[in-house]
Amino acid sequence: QLQLVESGGGLVQAGGSLRLSCTASGRTFSNYAMGWFRQAPGKEREFVAAINWSGRVTYYADSVKGRFTISRDNAKNTVYLQMNSLNPEDTAAYYCAASRNLVVVPSQEAYDYWGQGTQVTVSS
Repeated sequence: QLQLVESGGGLVQAGGSLRLSCTASGRTFSNYAMGWFRQAPGKEREFVAAINWSGRVTYYADSVKGRFTISRDNAKNTVYLQMNSLNPEDTAAYYCAASRNLVVVPSQEAYDYWGQGTQVTVSS
């Protein structure tokens, strides 16, 4: 089993920034592509960003492109999501997930392990 623990969520004003972290344990982290998803109250969980095992390939939802950056440090078993220019529509629980797929994909079904989530609240 691969365990994933997110951190870094919180309350921020519109226009502000947050950096989420997700630390993995239990398996070889670099064997997995990683993704970030989010779920707002009353809405379905949606894809945010993904990164392949080496960090050289990334993929973003249109809603966050240009504002969010996903990165990873395989030596620290950690994937990050830098979120800038936040707006109230970004308010959600954010989840990291790990996929055995070699190709970075935005589909939730492609991910095998999930963290418990961290809450991000953006006030207007």
